[in-house]
Amino acid sequence: MANNDRDKEIRSYFREMDRSFYMDTDKSLAKWDQALSIGHGQTISQPSLVLKMTLELDVEPGSRVLEIGTGSGYQTALLAAFSDFVYTVERIPPLQERAQERLLEAGFTNINYLLGDGSKGWPEHAPYDRIMVTAAAEAVPDSLVDQLAAPGKMMVPVGGRTGQELLLIEKNQQGEVHSHVVEYVAFVPLEQDDKT
Repeated sequence: MANNDRDKEIRSYFREMDRSFYMDTDKSLAKWDQALSIGHGQTISQPSLVLKMTLELDVEPGSRVLEIGTGSGYQTALLAAFSDFVYTVERIPPLQERAQERLLEAGFTNINYLLGDGSKGWPEHAPYDRIMVTAAAEAVPDSLVDQLAAPGKMMVPVGGRTGQELLLIEKNQQGEVHSHVVEYVAFVPLEQDDKT
């Protein structure tokens, strides 16, 4: 977990974020603490979970972060505000294009975008200090563990379509990997193919 000062800084920034900016429809629902549809079978996560996952990931000023599932760009923005670079992967072209437009409009210049299969990560820029997965995998993708730096941390929901364990996976300096369950969640699935 982040240190107290960092924790407070992230919480303060998060409270000022306008979630509706990352939504195209039903903007009046933006203040609700629940997941909402953003089309294409995808959702924008509930604010409390976005904050919790970010705090658990413990992003730092020098961190290089891989995000799997750009979605609306809401989580991406929070990661980018507190890390060095964010490399974000989205498989659905309209979502990727719209998120990139929003994040550029918001002034972020430290985000790199890739359209593709998130389960494969983005090996060209590995290793990553932190990896944030915002879609459910049936098992922890080996490709992402391989792309995690030592030491490094990854958040990933693992399980079936009806619910998952949100895991914090930590790789130590020696490359040993340990994980524990943070809570139980329900994310849309991380597709293992290129369907859009």
